[in-house]
Amino acid sequence: MTLFISFVKRPKRLFQLLFLGGNCLSSSSMMNVSRPAIHPVDALPVAPTAGAIDRPPVRMKDVQGMPGTTGGLILRLSQFVPALISVSVMVTTSDFRSATAFCCLVLAVSLQSLWSLSLFLVDAYALLVRRSLRNHSVVQCFTVGDGVTSTLTFAAASASAGITVLINDLGQCNVNHCTRFETATAMAFISWFAVSPSFILNFWSLATH
Repeated sequence: MTLFISFVKRPKRLFQLLFLGGNCLSSSSMMNVSRPAIHPVDALPVAPTAGAIDRPPVRMKDVQGMPGTTGGLILRLSQFVPALISVSVMVTTSDFRSATAFCCLVLAVSLQSLWSLSLFLVDAYALLVRRSLRNHSVVQCFTVGDGVTSTLTFAAASASAGITVLINDLGQCNVNHCTRFETATAMAFISWFAVSPSFILNFWSLATH
């Protein structure tokens, strides 16, 4: 009964469903099959050119003042000479043992002179054989050594300067070697001033490695 009512109302639609349904379905399936599926395709990697392969890696230039450079060699020499003069002048006085600050100064500048001389020889060898000292362990050792020796030298020079000023204020220079004390203290400060650039450059190189 329902089919008859549908035929009366929409005869053409019912005729298509009954007689042409299979053909419609088959044609629709064929259309779906014939339509290709679209998938995204990854971009192929671009092969490097021959010039990029043959180009050597760019090496960062050493900053003058770092280990293994001419500037570093000059800085080590500038540290060694004043330290050697300071310890030589202080040792030649007969009464430097009477003040603890002067004894500390002798020990500090002696250590500074030995350290600077050792690194001077290392820098000279590196320059002769054209070898770079930009190694992490080597730079770390240089940084720690410069920090320790410069701190000791500055502390001893400051203490010796205070004792020398005290002797001058008390008017005891006639019985003491104030001139030699002042010379030794000034040379110690100059040596410390020359160590500071080496420490800063090594610390900067270590921090940016």
